[in-house]
Amino acid sequence: MSTSPESVEEDAHETNDDKHLTFVIGEGSYALHISHVTEIIEMQTVTSIPNAPRHVRGIINLRGKVIPVVDVRACLCMEERPYDSRTCIIVVHEESPVGLVVDTVREVVDVPPEAVLDAPAVGEHSDAGYITGIAKMEDSTQIILDFRKLLASR
Repeated sequence: MSTSPESVEEDAHETNDDKHLTFVIGEGSYALHISHVTEIIEMQTVTSIPNAPRHVRGIINLRGKVIPVVDVRACLCMEERPYDSRTCIIVVHEESPVGLVVDTVREVVDVPPEAVLDAPAVGEHSDAGYITGIAKMEDSTQIILDFRKLLASR
């Protein structure tokens, strides 16, 4: 199920701190805290940047602002796949906006704190510090990502 920018905006203005945007990459279900999401846009032409890291796909012009675009698949060391009609860009904002390419956006869900488990220890040399927790939902499990740490780890 795709989420329009308007519905993300409506959900972001609610006072509930438990809202997360869920999305799919490969076979995995992931989530970001909604407070970081500015909007969701359809995939568009990305202008490549010479000598950029593998995960940085390039830049886009979004209403007059130049925004770097990062492929989350590449950040997670997953195999590349062609973009399709379900591929979209989640625009997140911390100090400046960044576009995150994901396979499919699902929906905004409530993730109560009691549903979040600590991130599992994957190994002694794991660099999975970008996983802030695992949300156990009624019918699924969501890996909650900290996009800042994910981008910094690459």
